[in-house]
Amino acid sequence: MALKKEPEKHVNHERWLVSYADFITLLFAVFVVLYAMGQSDKKKVEEVMQSIQSSFGMATAGATAPKINVIASQTITVIPSLKPEVKVNPMGRTRSGQGKARAEEKDFRQIKSAVEAYLIKQGAQNKVTLEITRRGLIVSLKEAGFFNSGQANIKPEAYDLINTIAEVMTQYNNPLRLEGHTDNVPISTAQFPSNWELSTARATNGLKYLLKNFDVDADKISATGYAEFRPIAENDTPEGRGKNRRVDLVMLSGEAEKGEP
Repeated sequence: MALKKEPEKHVNHERWLVSYADFITLLFAVFVVLYAMGQSDKKKVEEVMQSIQSSFGMATAGATAPKINVIASQTITVIPSLKPEVKVNPMGRTRSGQGKARAEEKDFRQIKSAVEAYLIKQGAQNKVTLEITRRGLIVSLKEAGFFNSGQANIKPEAYDLINTIAEVMTQYNNPLRLEGHTDNVPISTAQFPSNWELSTARATNGLKYLLKNFDVDADKISATGYAEFRPIAENDTPEGRGKNRRVDLVMLSGEAEKGEP
C-alpha cells in the first residue's frame, strides 16, 4: 500500500521580521541605559570635577571657565635643571653659590642628556654638539648659531641658548675653559689680522659674558684661541670647515684639572 505524501509546507518569507524586531528592541534598551547613566549621576560627576579642579589649584566662578591659579601670564623659558633652582639677583648675576658640588662623570652624563633634550625641543641640535672625554664635558658652540662670519660678537638671538647651557654647567665648581677654533681659510682685517686673533676674541667674549651673568669664579675660568690648528674635521669640504669654526666650552674633569696651572 503506497504511503501518503505529506503536503509541502508553505515557506514563510516574513521570518526576518522576528530577528529585526529583536535587534530593534535590544538597540532601544542600550540607548535607554546610556541615557539613564548620563542623567542619574550628573550631580556626582559635577562633584568629582570640582574635587579634581580644587586639587590642581583651579577655581570656578559661576558659569565662567575654570582658571588656573599658578602664575601670571608672561614669557617663560623652560630650562632643564639638574640642581635646585638658581636665583638671579637684581644685577643679573646669579648669587654666589658656596658649597657647589664637583661634577663627576655621572653628572656629565646628566648634563649632556638634559642639554640635548632642550636642544631637540628648541630645534637647535644642529647648533651645538656635546661630548664626554677624559678632559670632561665638551660643549661645542658652532659658529653658524652664535657668531657672524668673521666676527667675534655673540649674536643676540643666541643668548637664550647660551643661558640655558651656562645655567646648568655653572651649578658646579669645575673649572671652565673656552677655546676658540676656526677653519683654515685665512682672515686679514684691521680687527683680526689672522685666525689667532679671531678665535681668541670669540673665546674671550664668551668668558666675559659668563663672568658678567653667572656665578663663575674668575680663577676657575679661562679663554684661549687655537686658530685652525686643532680641527675636528677635514677642511677640504664646506661641511668640515663648518664643524671646525666653533667655540668649545669645556667643563674640566678632576683629572684634567690637575694639568691646569
